[in-house]
Parts: sequence; structure tokens; C-alpha cells
Amino acid sequence: MRHIVLFFVLLVISHHARAIDFDGLLNSDTLKSLRGAAAQSSSRTVATDSLSDADVAKGLKEALSQGAVTAVSMLGKQDGFLGNERVKIPLPAPLLKAEGLLRALGQGKAVDDLVITMNRAAEAAVPEAKTLLLDAVKKITLQDAKNILNGGDNAATQYFRKATEVQLHDKFLPVVAKATRKFELTEKYNQYAGQASQIGLLDEKQASVQEYVTTRALDGLFLMMADEEKAIRQNPTERTGYWIKKVFGSSGQ
Repeated sequence: MRHIVLFFVLLVISHHARAIDFDGLLNSDTLKSLRGAAAQSSSRTVATDSLSDADVAKGLKEALSQGAVTAVSMLGKQDGFLGNERVKIPLPAPLLKAEGLLRALGQGKAVDDLVITMNRAAEAAVPEAKTLLLDAVKKITLQDAKNILNGGDNAATQYFRKATEVQLHDKFLPVVAKATRKFELTEKYNQYAGQASQIGLLDEKQASVQEYVTTRALDGLFLMMADEEKAIRQNPTERTGYWIKKVFGSSGQ
């Protein structure tokens, strides 16, 4: 373990550390797909004028509830993250770049165990989202509903993210912390990554394993919700629920 401590010290104080791409997470496909799509507008506008206000609200709320529950169910189970390459949580960028060295120092099992534990922690945390997401659905106004219905493929997901991300973060973090705190490699990473964050060498989202896993778990959840939303918009007749078919089926999307 002395070698691991030395490695992290060198990571923080060396000039080479400044060349590490600590923004790898922010440039991931997950965040690009969520943030990039926010700038897109729908190719068609839903003909909401032909629907009553009550119809629009019922259809949207039914769709959002169904999509949220489905996404939570997909991820909040064993291998929901670990078995899905789109959302599987890898080592934080500094550890990922040092993986070869850590394995050479005889820490291969510790690395593998940490990856498994991070993903299991995310799987355990995601069910905490269900109540908050369904509560957010109840608070949607009629104007919100029309904006979402006429928005891009992930307009509803963006609404959810804006309305719930802070609370979800606070719900996820204790669950993740409980699952990951037992690892010595986690403790060493947190100690030196925290120092690196304070002097600007590391993004705050990677300043601890717990914060990193929580952030990636949220990204994975919203990615799956975006997939569900897009599927509902494209094939509403394949979904259960009268109001989903009535409202989204009238969109011509």
C-alpha cells in the first residue's frame, strides 16, 4: 500500500498531473447525448390545439410516470449498471490512467473489486429516485406539459433533470458512500484526489469516489429516461396507457 500512497502523492504534486485529462467524464458519450440533445428542437409540433388541456396533461403525466418507472427498474437491479456498457461506471479518470501501474504493483484485485462495488452502489441508489420522479410528475403545469410535448426527443428528461437532480444527488450519495467506504483504495483516492481538487488539478465531481459514482449514477439514470422518452414519442401505440396513445399518437412524430 506504500506504493499506492506514493503514486497518489506524485499524481497531486507532479507537473505531469496537469496533463491528465480530468475532463474525460464531462466529454463522455453519456453527457454529450443528454446535453447535446437539449439544443435540438422537435422536427414537428404536436397539434395540441386538437386536444383538451386535460388530455395533454393526462397523456404527458402518464408517459413520464411510465418512462421514469421503467428506467429505475432497468438500472436498480443487479447488473443494471455493471452489465450495461452504456452506463457502466469505470474507474475515475486518474485511477483509470494509473490502472496499469496499480496492477503492476499487485493491486489488480483491488481495482476490479472497486469497479464492481461502484456499479453495485449505483444499482442500490437508483431505486431511491422513484418517489422523487413521480412527485415531479405531479407538479407539472399545463404550460410545462405543452412545452415538453412540443420539445425535442428528450424534453421531458431535461425537465426531470432540472426539477430533481439536486434532490436525487442528496438521496444517492449516502447509499453510495455506505457501499464504497470499506475499500482502502477508495480512502487513499479520496485523500489525495481531495487535495488535487483544492488546488485545481481535479474536477470537484471526481474529488471523491462517492461523488464520482453519484454523478455517474445520475447520468446513467437520465440517459435511460431519455431512451424511454424517445421510444414513447416514436412508438406510442406500443405503450400501455390510453392517454399516452391519444396524446403522443396525435403528434405525427
